[in-house]
Amino acid sequence: MSAPPAMIFDFDGTVSLGDGPVLAYAQAVADGSGSDEFLPAVREHMALADGAYIDGYDLVRGVALEWGIAASALAQAYLASRELLATPAAPVAAPAGLAEFLERAPAERILLTNAPEIRIEAALDALGLRGAFDAVITSAGKPAGISDLLDRLGPERRVLSVGDVWQNDLAPVHARGHATALVGSHAQPDARPDYAGPTVTELLPALRAWLDGR
Repeated sequence: MSAPPAMIFDFDGTVSLGDGPVLAYAQAVADGSGSDEFLPAVREHMALADGAYIDGYDLVRGVALEWGIAASALAQAYLASRELLATPAAPVAAPAGLAEFLERAPAERILLTNAPEIRIEAALDALGLRGAFDAVITSAGKPAGISDLLDRLGPERRVLSVGDVWQNDLAPVHARGHATALVGSHAQPDARPDYAGPTVTELLPALRAWLDGR
């Protein structure tokens, strides 16, 4: 019997939506630097939807480095912010319909994220997605980490990857001839996804069709 298809999902910005975790990161940077102006500066950049950054976390890093904040301080602030994941200080929301889709999907469902393990299970619980994935892989080191996963899945598996950052989540999958689904409105000129939509919710019909072999 052939193995079922594999569906790979990113976490932040894909399965977990909302600016809460990014703003918690920015607040932790502000607390560490002692600046009352850093968080408003980040909010201003977010409002501009600055295309220079690949996602909100990259935006916080970019603004912080412009302000001369050390990379070590950023790393410490990021870990501190993850301790708040899926709390009122860093709220998250799941795409509508995702839980039902995953429950019924005849596929191996894999969550692959560069984020650390800190509060991932608690966040999945808050999102209504506890037990929705067959495997949860944290600190994945994408994009290299997704190539490693594809090696383990083997060349014969049908694979579809869903994520919000083309370079990290989808490009290695596309390069091997597998299907990709890009979520979000951030402009990524090099992206060549098979499917694209503002959130996973809008992509669910396409994902169902892919599972059906259409």
